[in-house]
Amino acid sequence: MYKRILVPVDGSEASTKALVAALQLAREGSGRVRLLHALDELAYLSGFEVGGDLLGIARDYGARTLQEALAMAGSAGVPADTKLVESRGARLGDVVAAEAREWEADLVVVGTHGRRGMGRVLLGSGAEQVIRQAPVPVLTVRDPEGAA
Repeated sequence: MYKRILVPVDGSEASTKALVAALQLAREGSGRVRLLHALDELAYLSGFEVGGDLLGIARDYGARTLQEALAMAGSAGVPADTKLVESRGARLGDVVAAEAREWEADLVVVGTHGRRGMGRVLLGSGAEQVIRQAPVPVLTVRDPEGAA
């Protein structure tokens, strides 16, 4: 089945549900997971960074999110590693696709909030970007509560 499963994590409930699904697949298929957190540096630069280190805070959050996900993998008995990717202006789909190629993933598992209409237009869809760009199959795990 799937031996190398890439899981983008961001600490959201949808991301956590995707991780749980990926861990189950990996455990059942004797696979492993790579936990990925993508950090867009440009999103944290405003030109007004006089008193705060927003990028540092974002890095700390990403590292903490990856460690929590790694602990979940350990509890599930699934081999896992982590990767924090920092980029300037790269879209999530591009970052995930590049990592899937580099790591030779068999599957990407991503959470989605299931937004529709104006919410989707305004907030975009990271999951949709991943689906369009990924060089391997993508399993989306929906958080129905996040769609409300």
